Amino acid sequence: MELGLFEEVADALRGLVASELGELRCRARRYGIKAWFGPPAPPREHYEAQVIGPSSVEHGTVLGLEIGFHTEHQRRAENDAVIAHLDLHEEQWRKVLGGEATIGEFLGRADGWRRVSEVWPDPDLSDPELGFELAARLVDYVTALEPVRRAR
Repeated sequence: MELGLFEEVADALRGLVASELGELRCRARRYGIKAWFGPPAPPREHYEAQVIGPSSVEHGTVLGLEIGFHTEHQRRAENDAVIAHLDLHEEQWRKVLGGEATIGEFLGRADGWRRVSEVWPDPDLSDPELGFELAARLVDYVTALEPVRRAR
């Protein structure tokens, strides 16, 4: 049986994330994946790769892939506090993530959610290397942000 793109990402993530961080949990769906450490259900703070519509993609015409970290607490103030902490320590994680990572408001419908992520415009979803490339980039986010996030 052939794995879907985000199931491939989950398999690769499990092999790439450093075991010192703890047990990585993943929830793959047809159009995205959430990854996190801790409880069985995804917490409000997690890593994610997902297909997004063209209205959220600069220089894109068909779709995009967003890769990065989300904070999706119900209270905007909690999301702002998480992002403020990451912003305060930007020098530490920016070395790993580079200029592609954007600190900002959530892409899409949710008002008050925040992110540190990047968007790949118009990717070829049939590219056999895409799953590994997504996993490798998510590992960059986990490696760069998780120590900072846990220090909060």
